[in-house]
Amino acid sequence: MTDAPDGTHSPSPVQPGGSAGSHRGAAPQQVRVAILTVSDTRTPETDTSGQFLRAEIEAHGHEVVAYRVVKDDAVQIRSALVAFTREATVVLSSGGTGITGRDVTVPVVESLITKPIPGFGELFRMLSYQQVGGAAMLSRAVAGLVRGAVVFAMPGSLNAVQTAWNGILKDELGHLAFEVERHGQPGVLAPPPITGPDAPAPPPMPGAGGGVAAGLGRHKKGGGL
Repeated sequence: MTDAPDGTHSPSPVQPGGSAGSHRGAAPQQVRVAILTVSDTRTPETDTSGQFLRAEIEAHGHEVVAYRVVKDDAVQIRSALVAFTREATVVLSSGGTGITGRDVTVPVVESLITKPIPGFGELFRMLSYQQVGGAAMLSRAVAGLVRGAVVFAMPGSLNAVQTAWNGILKDELGHLAFEVERHGQPGVLAPPPITGPDAPAPPPMPGAGGGVAAGLGRHKKGGGL
């Protein structure tokens, strides 16, 4: 167990072996991340959860490509998420995952998801139960693929964001990017080709040491952006 910044305890990360370990070794070292805070009261100056995520993401060598605070409003949340999934490989959202009348983040995220990642919510509630007991069941934290990016919707409190980051996400961003992009995603369009004298050389033919899997998505295997 390790101490989180607020004095609570977070479990030490498990070092994966097998295919997870080899995939982590091939993962990009820098991932494009967007941060969305959903709150009726917070501003960028008072958004402690967003500030924590930005500092941690950059400290681990990743790039924050977008950040926004929006109200607990389904239209604003959806608009921000759609825009962010065009810019980032991982989108971290905090706020609006409870059961009050203003908590609308989860149905918006679920309406956009093409491939759910149920393990995130399961793990988050397991870790939360160790800290807050049965109240952990009130969290509807959810994750999944949206337009070729991975979206994680977490509760808005700083403690909850720290739990998700330290216990689940911190060491998996590169692995996530690798898994999302190594075979491409159905329905995700590649950028238009460059034509003219500055056009790059065509990719090698199958069997010549390359192929489409070598350069799909926002990252290339084994490299940065």
